[in-house]
Amino acid sequence: MAEGRDVEYCSDGEDLFGDYDSILDDSSILAKLEDAEQHEILQSENLQSLRTLQPSKDLTSQSPEDRRTDSMFDELEDKAFEELPPSQLQFQEQIQDQAKRSRLQARDKISTPSHSVSEIIEGAEETNAEDRSKRERRSVADQLKKTMLGNAATPVGVSRTAALKEAVVSEEISVAMQAMEAICAETTDLGPFFGLPSKVKELMHKLRGIQSLYDWQKTCLNLDCVQQRKNLIYSLPTSGGKTLVAEILILRELLCRRKDCLFILPYISLVQEKVRGLASFGLELDFMVEEYAGSKGKFPPVKRRNKRSLYIATIEKAHSLVNSLIETSRLENLGLVVVDELHMLGDGSRGAVIEMTLSKVQYMSKATQIIGMSATLGNIKDLRTFLGAENYTNDFRPVQLKEYVKLNDTIYEVDPKEENCFRLSRMLNFKYSSSMQKLDPDHIIALVTEVIPMHSCLVFCPTKKNCENVAGMICKYLKEDFLQHRETEKATLLQELKDSGNGSMCPVLRRTVPYGVAYHHSGLTSEERKLVEEAYSRGVLCLLTCTSTLAAGINLPARRVILRSPYVATDFLKRSQYKQMVGRAGRAGIDEIGESILILQEKDRNMAKELVCAPMENCYSKLMQEDGKGILSLILSLIGLNITSSRPQIEEFLRGTLLFVQQQQLCVDRSLWDTMQRCVDMLKEKDLITITGTDPLSPTLQITRLGRAAYKGSVDLTYCDLVYKDLSKGLEGLLLNSYLHLVYLVTPYDLIPQCNPDWMVYFRQFTLLSASEQKMSAAVGVPESFVARKAAGQTVKKDMDLVVVKRMFLALVLFSLLKETNVWSVAERFQLSRGFVQTLLSSASAFCSCVLHFTEELEEFWPYKALLMELTRRLSYCVKAELIPLMEVAGVLEFRAKQLYNAGYKTLTHLANADPAVLCRTIENLFKKQAHLMVASAKMLLNEKAAALQEEVEELLTLPADLPPQL
Repeated sequence: MAEGRDVEYCSDGEDLFGDYDSILDDSSILAKLEDAEQHEILQSENLQSLRTLQPSKDLTSQSPEDRRTDSMFDELEDKAFEELPPSQLQFQEQIQDQAKRSRLQARDKISTPSHSVSEIIEGAEETNAEDRSKRERRSVADQLKKTMLGNAATPVGVSRTAALKEAVVSEEISVAMQAMEAICAETTDLGPFFGLPSKVKELMHKLRGIQSLYDWQKTCLNLDCVQQRKNLIYSLPTSGGKTLVAEILILRELLCRRKDCLFILPYISLVQEKVRGLASFGLELDFMVEEYAGSKGKFPPVKRRNKRSLYIATIEKAHSLVNSLIETSRLENLGLVVVDELHMLGDGSRGAVIEMTLSKVQYMSKATQIIGMSATLGNIKDLRTFLGAENYTNDFRPVQLKEYVKLNDTIYEVDPKEENCFRLSRMLNFKYSSSMQKLDPDHIIALVTEVIPMHSCLVFCPTKKNCENVAGMICKYLKEDFLQHRETEKATLLQELKDSGNGSMCPVLRRTVPYGVAYHHSGLTSEERKLVEEAYSRGVLCLLTCTSTLAAGINLPARRVILRSPYVATDFLKRSQYKQMVGRAGRAGIDEIGESILILQEKDRNMAKELVCAPMENCYSKLMQEDGKGILSLILSLIGLNITSSRPQIEEFLRGTLLFVQQQQLCVDRSLWDTMQRCVDMLKEKDLITITGTDPLSPTLQITRLGRAAYKGSVDLTYCDLVYKDLSKGLEGLLLNSYLHLVYLVTPYDLIPQCNPDWMVYFRQFTLLSASEQKMSAAVGVPESFVARKAAGQTVKKDMDLVVVKRMFLALVLFSLLKETNVWSVAERFQLSRGFVQTLLSSASAFCSCVLHFTEELEEFWPYKALLMELTRRLSYCVKAELIPLMEVAGVLEFRAKQLYNAGYKTLTHLANADPAVLCRTIENLFKKQAHLMVASAKMLLNEKAAALQEEVEELLTLPADLPPQL
């Protein structure tokens, strides 16, 4: 094995050409060189004797030595070098090129080919022309030996084949770029793969298993508006393959137009999944994939000279990123913005953030293309007007979907053509005992056992508790045969679940997993959800009971989807929610058909007809929601970013919003312009902006320091005053001998309404605090006496701020987590669900990052900067310090990080250089695909860090453009 290994590096004295063509041992090539040299000496002497008789401009312009050297190379280049191995042929090409250039120039030195930049051989130093003839001539053979040895000893980064492949890819990209610049109506394809080099097609097959595209995808990619880079909205049913079209357009922008791209996704889990999935493409095609989710992401992003970046971001982080690019005048570098789930424009405060982001991009950069995609869009005309976009719609599904509803024992097929929307399909035939009928009146067991365990099934439930109850009830009546199905793999899953909880395990999962059943909702930890999702994808679990959030999150299709009820909690389902849920039915490449069954009670029959047959709901702007909180925040950031500085300019900007398009429906009580004026006045009252100037009709609007801090930190304006007040008060007596005071200051306000503390638990944890920590608690408004009285059940006469009290309780939860990092034990101690504890942790991490940016803009808060920077890092991962580098990799959670660390992969560099095949053998229950994605993500993160440092070095060494003239 050792003898067969390739030599990568060697000393100058070693022979790198093998036994067959060594210039040191092969006398034939040396003889050829010697004969050629002697021939040239004689020829030059004859020419020299003829100089006085027939002077030649060409001959006299060179010394005899120069002429001999040039002609020697001309003579040898077609003979001696033909015998060189392939590894040396690229050097011969350089010899020819440089020799030709040398003869066309002043010929005052001899250039030799080498991998080092502008390497000059000995004896080529600059001399006067008259002294050159006196220079001692070196042997051409010695000269060639030295050069070839130097070339061969230099490590070659790529083989000749690889270099040629890269040249082909570069050529294809060049052709695609030219085609895009000179676009014409007849053009149906811009290159080997929809305007991309054939290497992308190979990668799609290698990494995704995609050999060809659906017809609708080809049509969409060849639309005139796409080729002309106009904005586009396209909508198809769930699982239709929308994301692949977006990814091809992103790759085209990155590779052909050399512009950065922004991919906006609704959830952190989706961002991480997409970062992992596209990291391999980034490594192969030489672009950066950067994650902007939670507390991750740099503002402003690293400015790269030589590489393009794909920013994959959540809705909130995308808005902050666009603000940062506008502030640094770099938005023009953003060539494409892709928005997944565009219908979320109509979804509360997050919809307002999407609208703000897209409005700013459109207003500030006419060259940036916007692509929106969704499975569910109603009033498409309004959205097209807002984005100035073309529309493409198709009802394609790779697997046919059949929708059913169940009433009592009867199943009806959904048919909009029928008068009642429902057509009789069949009667449910399943023998129920009286006890079973009482426990399962909706016949869920009958419906699921028709498909499991050989096929998969999803059961959507209205509440988290109902998910767990339904999973337990189903398993109670399943046959023993279910226990034998993939028994070993289920035992492995149980062990992984136990290990992920540091020995603790959910009793419901312990009982249901052996039957191939599990539940999935936000009450699970991230590790549990990931393990359950992976097991379901592999078929180890055949049934999941879940809440509606699964439909909008990770793609987990099923043969049959059952909707336990047409409600989410107490709210009747929206059409868009229903379509997302039933859209999970049918697995492409596995099933020929997918089925959905909605279980109804007689009282819900009429409402259900509208649900299954009505058109999609309209999507409305949310800038006016919550008393105009969205438009208030928008106007503040417009003034802070210097986009607008007067009321007329704000009006001009607002004309490009969805709110302006829909003002007749939304601005009923007050006109849009009155609302704008009211917002400006409110911002002034809050001391977030100032109004100056002599023109009463158009005064100048300027942001204050507090206003800048608010928009830079993305702090909700509802809490802006409170954040400033708490931070100011904190400076008066900041407790630094523990994290408690800092943790309290970054405990998110929006989770306080969900907190109902157990007072006995509260008091018990309070007594464990040190004297200084108890003193700090009293200082913020939570004295021990109050907690003690509440724990004893006594009434408290003194009015207390319960917001502060509940916030301190949540701070104690976070404080405990930082000390022991075990979600399970902390959740048990505070009698909270482990899912809520983990949600609290991730929310605190994100809010801590916001508060950090907030304090950076206010000089009086300078002590917080270093403190909050470290706290953000601690809250982001909440694991032992040695695991943090591994946890930075997208998708690597604590359980997997521990496995990697114990196996010797202790740093990011270790993981980036790991062999995926070896990882699979070393790490228990790690599958090949997961290992490849993990290593690719680690490599991308390592490249990103290295590139950032390199960019910093280059920037430091760059000559300043405004350097004063040197005298």
